[in-house]
Amino acid sequence: MPLTPFDIRTTTEAYLAQHPHERDSLAGLLSLLNGADDPVDRATLPGHVTCSAAVIDRERRVLHIGHRVTGLMLIPGGHVEGDRTLLAAALREVCEETGLRPSDLCLTPQFLGAPIDIDVHDIDTNPGKGERAHQHFDFRFVFYLVPEQHPRLVLQDEEVTGARWLEFADVSCLTLRAKLMDARSQGLDGRPEPVNASALIHDGHGRYLLHLRDQRQGIWAPGMFALLGGGRTRDDVSPEATLRRELAEEVPGLKVDGLAPYALEEETSVEGFTVPIQIFEGRWNGDPETVDLQEGVLLRWFTPDMLERLNLSPGLGDLIRRHTAEHLPAGSPTPPNPSLRSEAPAGTELHIVGVHLYLEDNHGRILLGLRHPDSAYAGNTWHFLAGHCEREEAVSCLVREAQEEAGLIIAPGDVELVHLVHLVDSPSARPRIGLVFRARTWSGTPTVLEPDRCVEWRFWNPKDLPADVVPYTRQTIDAVLAGRLYSQTGWDRR
Repeated sequence: MPLTPFDIRTTTEAYLAQHPHERDSLAGLLSLLNGADDPVDRATLPGHVTCSAAVIDRERRVLHIGHRVTGLMLIPGGHVEGDRTLLAAALREVCEETGLRPSDLCLTPQFLGAPIDIDVHDIDTNPGKGERAHQHFDFRFVFYLVPEQHPRLVLQDEEVTGARWLEFADVSCLTLRAKLMDARSQGLDGRPEPVNASALIHDGHGRYLLHLRDQRQGIWAPGMFALLGGGRTRDDVSPEATLRRELAEEVPGLKVDGLAPYALEEETSVEGFTVPIQIFEGRWNGDPETVDLQEGVLLRWFTPDMLERLNLSPGLGDLIRRHTAEHLPAGSPTPPNPSLRSEAPAGTELHIVGVHLYLEDNHGRILLGLRHPDSAYAGNTWHFLAGHCEREEAVSCLVREAQEEAGLIIAPGDVELVHLVHLVDSPSARPRIGLVFRARTWSGTPTVLEPDRCVEWRFWNPKDLPADVVPYTRQTIDAVLAGRLYSQTGWDRR
């Protein structure tokens, strides 16, 4: 549905509830919203609504672009053009003007989909466009940049002359600068963190509780089976608080035992930006027919062997299979055995183990793959041929992944461990151990066999790697060349 004056008024009143002292300065906007004219039509005078975006990187800097008409350095933004929401308009504008993809951005827990600022500024007469002097009521939204390394910007030449990343204290707009500076105390630091929380609920006997969502336009994963859970609100003090509130709203009376963080996943919102999701696991063995489902169509138990018959939300099948592999012995479809997790001593943090192929050609160049732009991890970035260990020995996993992903045949006896990297992506993510193996010999030519994950294989000189390389991949290559067997990364962010 298109954006309506009621939507804009609702957003404005919610903003004024947070900033009541700005009501007088936004009197012109309130008058516009109470009138008969379309508030987003650029022909509406003496003023109309626009949207812009403050994109913050991990060094707590804000993206500014050179505005060709005014010569000023401004945050990306512009007019609403049939967008579904004000937030969607801001997202579209920043992508059009900078070449960033929606998936390069995510919301912040501090502001979520609410504007950080509503600015009123004067626009001079523009005879070339037939516009007389007027005002813009600019709704400013905040996004974090998801990739650790900056994606290459492709600027909109007709409107943009350049781009710079500026510290909060150097942000061009005074009101936005003040609000960003204030938000630092709330943890606005440029590092993506969960803004959604979901529950992976199982009964301890191989069944998983799935929720069939409404077939309704404008919601995430309509008509699909998904996990219970939902989006964070500004009143939620943590992802766990988000999940407990969502469970109470969706299925009041459902009491899940032992909720604990399990995985950090990424999905894509309706608008296209990345949504970091904290997955919690918990146990329940009740009858779904007896609970009072308040949202969605139905709630049912399913076993992993039934997943291929269901229309699942993206990534859910892999998540459940991974959980099953961690809890069940290989080849055991019904688990009388206790959870593997219970075998770990108290206080132990379980790790995800991944294998990585360090493959050199006759010229000493290293094989890297360019990950698909829509990949949930490191899209449009070069990385080792890699994969996660299932219930298998690590070298067997490497051999399997090399053949499945690139058609390479490697004998288990022809590999050697050359590095181990211990990493964690964020304070809430499960730690990982990356085993890096060098193949002394192999057969076959690297071929793209999983185009949804990798779009190109190429050998690179280790001293002349491309700019867009997964950071720990670059770190590992340097370590192997230096003869170091161990490195670590991300632990300073615990």
